[in-house]
Amino acid sequence: VQLVESGGGSVQAGGSLRLSCATSGAIYSSNCMGFFRQPPGKKREGVARIGSDCKINYAESVQGRFTISRDNAKNTVLLHMNSLTPEDTAVYYCVIDILGDDYWGQGTQVTVS
Repeated sequence: VQLVESGGGSVQAGGSLRLSCATSGAIYSSNCMGFFRQPPGKKREGVARIGSDCKINYAESVQGRFTISRDNAKNTVLLHMNSLTPEDTAVYYCVIDILGDDYWGQGTQVTVS
């Protein structure tokens, strides 16, 4: 399974970005997928996840601002990020859980100034 993120970039505070994660290989709608992020100098943290094997949930810091969605026909998960703040600056990683094994994308940089 390969995951490829896209949609990162630089934006001013208050702006929006949409991250996309495309997967290849055999996956199912039940597989839990989501995004983590790693701010500069900090540990990687969960942002949002979705899948029939897991409830949709969000980190408290992004609740109400970020929305995760999934297109099972295209094996793609999207993260809509609104009202971005400099604290959202990080490398964002896509991840999928397949039978207890996590597969990660290469990451995409999001910078909010």
